[in-house]
Amino acid sequence: MPIEPSSSVPIFRQIADSVRNAVAAGIYRPGDLIPSIRQQALTLVVNPNTVQRAYEQLEREGLIISKKGTGMIVAPNSKSAASNGVTESVRAGFENAIAVGRAGGLPRAAMDNIYQRTWNEQK
Repeated sequence: MPIEPSSSVPIFRQIADSVRNAVAAGIYRPGDLIPSIRQQALTLVVNPNTVQRAYEQLEREGLIISKKGTGMIVAPNSKSAASNGVTESVRAGFENAIAVGRAGGLPRAAMDNIYQRTWNEQK
């Protein structure tokens, strides 16, 4: 799970997005344990409160469930909730990019071209 400290996206959101993407991709399946707050914080070299905030967000979304004595597990209906969350994250990213492009005076054709080049470079 790559974390970009210099990103404009808060670290807790990057963590939540990474877990959400892993659930949507089937890396984490319903009933699977995800790393504990402490373990995740040590792995990512971030404050445990940051991981806790990300996990609380995922719990509110219904992606994970806290089980006393067990840890955090992936919720039974998490795949569809994760897919919806991924869709919303992508949409928010596009909205931000469009706003930046418009503010910079880029016409739609130029923005479409940037999208196509970027898509092709990500293979």
